[in-house]
Amino acid sequence: MMNRRKKINSTLKAKAKKANAKKAGGNGKAKYVSKADRAALEAKELEVKEREAKQRETQQTGTSQTDDEQNDVASTGVVKLETQPLCSQ
Repeated sequence: MMNRRKKINSTLKAKAKKANAKKAGGNGKAKYVSKADRAALEAKELEVKEREAKQRETQQTGTSQTDDEQNDVASTGVVKLETQPLCSQ
């Protein structure tokens, strides 16, 4: 009689333990990320850091040229001036 009661209790405890573990979710392991995905994420992070550094640099120097304007100047060596209309009557 004792063995039967012990077996039933152990079975119920095991089921309860599994149910609680399922509710808690996850087993503490991080999701697997492939090597290619890790490289892509790293490249994206690097790009963001470079962009932030450029923004900080432009804020410190006080220039307001956009990246496209900077690229145009770098490739052609010509600075585009914005023209404003004179008095319009």
